[in-house]
Formats: sequence, structure tokens, C-alpha cells
Amino acid sequence: MEAVRVFRTRGTLAQLCHNTRCFRLLSTLTAGNKGQKLQDSRTRTPVGFFYRTVMICKAHLNTASSTLDSSEIKKFQALANKWWDQHGEFAALHSMNDLRVPFVRDNLLNLNGARKSGFPLSGYKILDVGCGGGLLSEPLARLGACVTGIDPVEDSIRTAQLHKSFDPFLDKHIHYKACTLEDITEEAMETFDGVVASEVVEHVSNVESFIKCCHKILKPEASLFITTINKTKLSYVFGILVSENVLKLLPKGTHEWEKFISPVELERIMESNGFSVKSIKGMLYNPISGLWSWIDSTAINYAVHAVKEKVPPEPDYCRSEDKDQPEDRL
Repeated sequence: MEAVRVFRTRGTLAQLCHNTRCFRLLSTLTAGNKGQKLQDSRTRTPVGFFYRTVMICKAHLNTASSTLDSSEIKKFQALANKWWDQHGEFAALHSMNDLRVPFVRDNLLNLNGARKSGFPLSGYKILDVGCGGGLLSEPLARLGACVTGIDPVEDSIRTAQLHKSFDPFLDKHIHYKACTLEDITEEAMETFDGVVASEVVEHVSNVESFIKCCHKILKPEASLFITTINKTKLSYVFGILVSENVLKLLPKGTHEWEKFISPVELERIMESNGFSVKSIKGMLYNPISGLWSWIDSTAINYAVHAVKEKVPPEPDYCRSEDKDQPEDRL
């Protein structure tokens, strides 16, 4: 068996993990022969060994490509039971719904040119990445959307599930799952009409990998919505020093200035990975009134709406040229 020979000759786990062909062969072999034995001309090896090897390889690859930052999990784990306290640490996020819910709703409807009374987002499948306790998932579901909320903090998901369970309508329209974006990428290819990542990208370890995953799970010409914090001196002063240390709006250490990203950089990443940025709007939080408002400046907080570009069909002349080429023969 080729997979056995490759594994025996190249040996190390690291080499195996980076040998895509071998990895795929092992996956194929183990998928259909879990209860059988593989053998080459010299030895017999239980397929269980190969199955475990493949699982280790998959775990290694998932860890290497994950955008999850374990330090961020610890921060939000401590706050998992406080999501629905409207006067607590997440008060600003509750208030932000006044901006971000219409932002998502209006852009989705304007893009598709259809408006429905009562439940305007009926028929839309939306993924809420980093959903926490469901603060954004619930109002989107109340508009008729079928919402999937994901978050790596299991206690936050339990909080979200408990809260939606009191409303039969929400219980039917929202599905929560404790996982990362990467965990569902393969199974959810081109599934969603919209992906929302609100106050999330400043907590991931690799923004570009995150954007690539969002691209994969969106349908062609579907929408990606992001709200985040700019990387400026003002954002450091007001987003960290004032919010966390002076006014105590957030627990100290919630944000790291190094992880903030400018609209220019975020737009560059998105457009280099198959998105067309449609709008970027500045946001401002007033800690006295507890309200958010749209502003022209993006110096602190901002929102982005981007659309996954539809891949143009291959020109006819390319297909005709391919037909003229001789077929490869094994």
C-alpha cells in the first residue's frame, strides 16, 4: 500500500502532517477499513494505528491553522454567566444592537432588493461568530432569520441556550454550538447568506485566516459584517485606558491594542481574499447616555459590510483550449 510505504520511509509525524498526499491517502484508507487490517508485502498493521495517526495529524493541522487564542478564552470564561446583565460588563454590547441589528438587516435587504413585512429576514441563514450569550443572535432571529451561533466558550453557549429556551420562537430559529469557525468550515461550505463577526476580530490570533474561513462558508454574493476597533492612539486611550481602567466599562485586560486593526488593513485583507467592501462606518459610544451613534470618523470603533465576490464563469475559449489538449493517461 502506497500510504504504508510512504509512512514507513518518511517516518516522522511532522513530515506526515505536511505531506498532503499521504495524509489524504491515510484518511481514505481508515475511513472505509476501521475494522480491518492493512498489510504490505512484509508486515501486517492494525488499521487502528493508522486511524490514530490520522486523528493526530488532523489535530496538528487544526491547531496550526486555528485563529483561536487560548488567552482570550480565559477572559470570556470568567464572564460567561454575565451576558444578559444589561447593566454589567456587556452593557455596551446590549446598546450596540441599536446600530448593528439595522446595519445587518438593511444591508441584507438592500443587497437582495426584497423586503418582507413582519419577518424581513425570513429565509436568510445567518452565522453569528463569537456569539457569546446570544446578544445579537436573538434580535436577528426575531426578524425571521435562521441563526447559527458559535462560540468556543462552552459556558457562554450554555448561557445562550438557556436564555433562548424561554421563548419557543427563538428556540426554533436559533441553533448554538460550542466550537470555532474552523470547526464548521468544511461542513458548512457556501451555506450562509450572512456572517456576522461583531467585536470578534480583535480577539483572534490570525485575522486573514479568519476572513478566509468566512469566505468559504458564505454563498456567492453573500454578506460579511464586522464591527471592531481601529488601531490608533485614540482607540488606545478610549478603548483601553478609559473603558477598562477609568470608567470600568469592561474588565481590565479585555482588549490588547496590538490586536486592533485599521479599516485600511482590514479592507486590504478582505479584498485580497475574495470580498468587495461595500461600506465602512464609524461608531461612537457615549458612556454617559449608554448609547451608540454613527459618526464619520473611524478612529475608534467602526463597522464593515463586505460581499463575497461571485467567481466569473470560465471563458469559452479557455474550455475549448482545454478540449484540444491531449488527455493525461495513467
